[in-house]
Amino acid sequence: MSAGEAPIKQAVKWIDDQLHDNPKSDRVKLIDEASRRFDLSPADEDFLFRHLAERTKAK
Repeated sequence: MSAGEAPIKQAVKWIDDQLHDNPKSDRVKLIDEASRRFDLSPADEDFLFRHLAERTKAK
């Protein structure tokens, strides 16, 4: 991850990596951890929930 990369992009990549390693991971817990790890705003956290919901529907 690039130091200048936006935290939300870092969080999305981190969650994707976690799900790649363990597809059955609890997505809510991953979002919560990513929010703390990357110091995300509530709006960013909401985006992550929507992002994962859309990805789940697409499968």
